[in-house]
Amino acid sequence: MKVVVFDDDPTGSQTVHGCPLLLRTDATALRQGLQHPSPLLFVLANSRALEPAVARERVAGICRSLDEALRRIAAEDARLAARLRPLVLVSRGDSTLRGHFPLELEVIEQELLGGPDAVDARFLVPAFLPGGRTTVDGIHLLHGQPVHTSAFGRDGLFGFDTSDLAAYIEAKSGGRVPAAAVQRLALAELEADPEALTARLAALPSGAWVVVDAVRPRHLAAFAAAALALMTPAAATRWRRPRRFLFQSAASLLNALVEPELGAPPLAGARLAALRRRDGCGRPGPGLVLVGSHVPLADAQLAHLLAVDPRCRLIEIEVSRLARVLEGPAPGELLASLEGAWLARLRQVLDAGQTPVLASSRGELPCRSSSERRRLGLELAALMARLVGALAPRLGFVLSKGGITSHTLLESGLGCSAVALQGQLLPGLSLVLAGDLPVLTCPGNLGDAQTLQQALALMQAEQPRTGPGPGPPGC
Repeated sequence: MKVVVFDDDPTGSQTVHGCPLLLRTDATALRQGLQHPSPLLFVLANSRALEPAVARERVAGICRSLDEALRRIAAEDARLAARLRPLVLVSRGDSTLRGHFPLELEVIEQELLGGPDAVDARFLVPAFLPGGRTTVDGIHLLHGQPVHTSAFGRDGLFGFDTSDLAAYIEAKSGGRVPAAAVQRLALAELEADPEALTARLAALPSGAWVVVDAVRPRHLAAFAAAALALMTPAAATRWRRPRRFLFQSAASLLNALVEPELGAPPLAGARLAALRRRDGCGRPGPGLVLVGSHVPLADAQLAHLLAVDPRCRLIEIEVSRLARVLEGPAPGELLASLEGAWLARLRQVLDAGQTPVLASSRGELPCRSSSERRRLGLELAALMARLVGALAPRLGFVLSKGGITSHTLLESGLGCSAVALQGQLLPGLSLVLAGDLPVLTCPGNLGDAQTLQQALALMQAEQPRTGPGPGPPGC
């Protein structure tokens, strides 16, 4: 079995480890990813940052490359082809319901599963249990409160006004899927006889939309076991044929799909922090904190970090100033001048032995349209990525807050085609290696006010040198 995850930003791997995260998505890269021994393959689309039409084409292009890679494997490597069955396709989206839903799911089913008439059922599973996102009676909750009442429901691009997932599907599908037609797997069904649950899924009408409740890992484990039992080739013996299921989920379902095959993480806590890059003398390199996310939780984490850690120095990119430059005459020359000034300030902070905190100004700048908002967001992320990329050779690690920010940093700022996921330093905060540089990816919507400061403290804690003997002469 292989679970291929179309991730709309790089934070969907926040509960797993040991798998590749692809930023390059041509057929050759995807074939290499499919050859990896992990049961999981993440393909980073960064689609949440894009206009709907561009996101559609981005996901469609990935699908076509994946189809080509699978056809090559089928023709050239029968053993690998067998190991990939069943191929489980997951569109990993935000646990607070922001994103291009159901657009990405519809593209995947059209490009890879033969269209909507060929899909047996689609499952919406937004629970992310470590982050307090649960679903009860079809209502999606954030720490026990309906998620649409949170700041995420008021998101400027992806806002929504209901936490009833059936009504959410109806609204986001433009009424094409009536709420009354959406089915639900209740907690009682997920806690009952596994055979009955499997039979329930087998009896779903063709093309069904199904919302899955979840409060505990066992609920997702029961659902995953029943769904996978119907997707394997062996399902034909009892259930006439394997089912074609498609999943829109947050991160927690991924664990349920691949455990126990995934196994325990080889690195955790201090051992992850010990990946901090060192110089030739064994001295730990300095850290840099990057904060692009503008949600209120990110604001609180940034404020707490600056108040508590005296070594941190803020270098703020004023978003309104950036917008004026981009709209004015000679934007390239003006932006290059500003970029040089910001880079000089960052270097001064590093030279002083302090920790630079590169952050966008807080709040959402009013924009004339969603297209303008997205363009400004991409320009901001690209600017921040270039600044960090210029400093990368002298850094020991980077903490990157925000999914789009992190994706742009990895792909553009650090020039990665793929990164290796090591594990979670704190719940939901994944550490990846971009070459030998550790990058801690911190979702914008996760944690409490202390989380960013705690993560930085863990990464800066002095770790014993593990290399042989003293460093070179002169150290």
